[in-house]
Amino acid sequence: MLKTMRRTTRAMLVALAMVGLLATAGRAPAGAQEIAVKSGEKIAFLGDSITQQGAGSPSGYVRLVISGLEANGVKAEAIPAGVSGHKSNDMLARLDRDVLQKKPNWMTLSCGVNDVWHGERGVPLDQYKTNITSIVDKAQAAGIKVMILTSTMIGEDQPNANNQKLVAYNDFLRALAVEKKCLLADLNADMQAALKAAPPHKGNWLTGDGVHMNPLGNQMMAAGVLKAFGLSDAQMQKAREAWAAIPQGVGGSITLGQYNRLSELAAKRDRSINDLVNDELSKAVEALLKQAQ
Repeated sequence: MLKTMRRTTRAMLVALAMVGLLATAGRAPAGAQEIAVKSGEKIAFLGDSITQQGAGSPSGYVRLVISGLEANGVKAEAIPAGVSGHKSNDMLARLDRDVLQKKPNWMTLSCGVNDVWHGERGVPLDQYKTNITSIVDKAQAAGIKVMILTSTMIGEDQPNANNQKLVAYNDFLRALAVEKKCLLADLNADMQAALKAAPPHKGNWLTGDGVHMNPLGNQMMAAGVLKAFGLSDAQMQKAREAWAAIPQGVGGSITLGQYNRLSELAAKRDRSINDLVNDELSKAVEALLKQAQ
């Protein structure tokens, strides 16, 4: 009788263990996080010159997003769809040609800077709302999943008139993302936070001209998009490690990792990064010329 009870108990324990294994089968390992984009999927990046430049340079945000995904085992394809100077009406007019016909799985939408920045030639808020809503509706009707990007700043000073006008445009984008169940990368909030956290520095920190991103700004944008796609802090660290070896621009002779360190050094010396590099280059040239005498 005792032996029978022991055999029954062992069988029950084995059965319970098997149930536990089945219950956990297919779950991600502890600490891992599911990424919304899957290998083999295509992402269309619809936008203006910031997006156009983001696809044209190795350190542009579009290419950093793809690199960051790949660093975490997701091989996706970018469909660049940024055109300099374009506003919401322009993007709506070319949506079919540049996005829908290419049948992406995802579309990121970056639009609003030129609608505000162009002043009288821009797009008023009510028309902007109509245009953006139509872009999202058409994309979703075509089976494309949408991520909305809030518009980055127009000048690295939030109190200026353009940035204050942009607030209502970005508030609309946040509300629309909720209404249409889109992913949201709040890049305007990320940019403001990055500028507040930046060390004292000379000139712009994230942009070359107050609007178009430098390598630091492109990394900020790419990080915001990747986090919106679901990357965890650990997965973002993998992305940043991959970025460090990427050339900082077309024909660039330094990597993003080196550029980031130079930016920190320039801030400590109260110099812009261009002034710092030019100073050191002048010293090196003078030293070479002295050797040649």
